[in-house]
Amino acid sequence: MTETLTIPEEHAGTRLDAALAALLPQQSRSQIQRLIKDGRVQVTGVKPEKVKASLPVEAAQEIVVDVPAPLPSAAQPQPLPLDIVYEDHDIVVIDKAAGMVVHPASGHADGTLVNALLHHVEDLSGVGGELRPGIVHRLDKDTSGIMVVAKTQLAHTALTAAFAARDLERAYLALVWGLANPLAGDIEGAIGRDPRDRKRMAVVGRGGRQALTSYRTLRAWQTSVGLLECRLATGRTHQIRVHLAALGNPVVGDPLYLRRVPAAARTLPEPVRHKLLDFPRQALHAARLGFTHPRSGEMLSFSSDPPPDMAGLLAALDEGLRPTQG
Repeated sequence: MTETLTIPEEHAGTRLDAALAALLPQQSRSQIQRLIKDGRVQVTGVKPEKVKASLPVEAAQEIVVDVPAPLPSAAQPQPLPLDIVYEDHDIVVIDKAAGMVVHPASGHADGTLVNALLHHVEDLSGVGGELRPGIVHRLDKDTSGIMVVAKTQLAHTALTAAFAARDLERAYLALVWGLANPLAGDIEGAIGRDPRDRKRMAVVGRGGRQALTSYRTLRAWQTSVGLLECRLATGRTHQIRVHLAALGNPVVGDPLYLRRVPAAARTLPEPVRHKLLDFPRQALHAARLGFTHPRSGEMLSFSSDPPPDMAGLLAALDEGLRPTQG
């Protein structure tokens, strides 16, 4: 498929890869950089060997992008359980279980959501790419909750654009250590690789990508534990987990961003304290997702209650402590 684009005035002077990422939201920036490197991008007035990702573009400049057809999926269908909330010709909405990886990657060649979807959905192979057919957004392996998957290329293109533009509603529930101060607010801070540990992300002073998380406290148990609703204005890797840790309220059970026993744990009765400290995953749940249907234009909204393991923590807190809010 060949796309012919004209650079609008507002993108004049920006990098070629950044401009194309804005004009082709169905393609990620890394995918665009690969197209440029493979010689699939032509820029009017620029010799092919000079077309680089960092090339500044000019207003009214014509860009021709040759996007190859997606390859069939390399993943294999597997009859894995799926909790399907909604399904039609174009999309399927699932309530992802904690512990399920979204797509094949190093160390997770099978047993993923993609493997399950290939078994469940006819002709999903190739929709959106080779290794991630149908996937338009992700949840971390140990985050549970609502996800939407594209079953057609039309849906994949439209939903990818919606996520890129943040033209949708996403709300998460996070059980955190301590009482957030203030009880509601915005957390801003660029997110990039932690220079001391490349497996982690961090709020960084330079080199990161701007990120904004809005939160409000739904319930609190004294000053020890809080249940927050978090909404994303951006979608960076581990964004909620990183921002809440930076706020001083790391997510209960987080294996990456909670490295020591929090001081708030000492204020809890022993049975409750042990339940929270022994929780084997981040207590983070994608509770609500709303978006425009890619074909009908209808506004859809889906919600999910916390799964049994997280609900058990809430019940233990209610039993051991009296909520001070909510």
